Amino acid sequence: MTEYAFVTTPQLEIAYRQWNPHGIRTAVLLHGWPDSPACWKAVAPALADAGYRVLAPALRGFAPTRFRDAATPRSGQLAALGRDLLDFIDALDLRRPVLVGHDWGARAAANACGLRERVASHLVMLSVGYGTNDPNQSISLQQARNYWYHWFMATPRGERTVREERRAFARRMWDTWSPAGWYDEADFDQAAQAFDGPDWADVVLHSYRHRWGFVGGDARFAADEQRLNPAPLLSIPTLAIHGAADACNDPESSSGRERFFSARYERLLLDGIGHFPQRESPSRVSDAIVRFCSTE
Repeated sequence: MTEYAFVTTPQLEIAYRQWNPHGIRTAVLLHGWPDSPACWKAVAPALADAGYRVLAPALRGFAPTRFRDAATPRSGQLAALGRDLLDFIDALDLRRPVLVGHDWGARAAANACGLRERVASHLVMLSVGYGTNDPNQSISLQQARNYWYHWFMATPRGERTVREERRAFARRMWDTWSPAGWYDEADFDQAAQAFDGPDWADVVLHSYRHRWGFVGGDARFAADEQRLNPAPLLSIPTLAIHGAADACNDPESSSGRERFFSARYERLLLDGIGHFPQRESPSRVSDAIVRFCSTE
């Protein structure tokens, strides 16, 4: 794994890892919850070998990324994640990178594309269906059951668990969202270092409470929220990758999303793979990204 570098944006000091800094094209890889940039440790070198400069930032709330001002609300709203990504792109003067995101990172990448036309050359979303951010959306009873942790975090007991037992709580997701035996203890320990930052619990709790309308958002993202809800049509070539055994976001949640895209749209379903395809099957994920992004 490479060491972290830092870049300053209006609200954050964003930590990121980098591979192949002189690559011809750029790919930005965005992790999900509960994970860290380490989730890309097998995919990133493969993309670097394919000629990409690869950047993997830590999202807001995840160490070692940090807020610049103690007074800034520790918002985890999805519009904030999209704006953070645009700020990261601007700070590093990136020219239409490929955006690859898993879980929270997929929502951040899609939101960045919704907020700024032609910000990226391609969009790759892992384990998430586009257009599923609306708190008024209809969800199946199975998906409601899968989202038990959303509702739990809306309660005082859930808040205490996130604050006081964060590693045990996160491990529960790792143990149940994918087929058994998919990760090594060292991989979880490495990812969990990102949960130890001072803002992690606040950002996580706000994110899940805000997306269902239980709490308000940061006023500075109000205009972005209006642009992103309802989900805008995206004119960017997009690949959705979903594990057929995902027990967090049901694979059906990424099915039938073509209507949201005016450019090329593909969906790849990976048999036997759960919620973390980039960790569980990195070669298939990296091969799919390189193939899809080789053409407009």
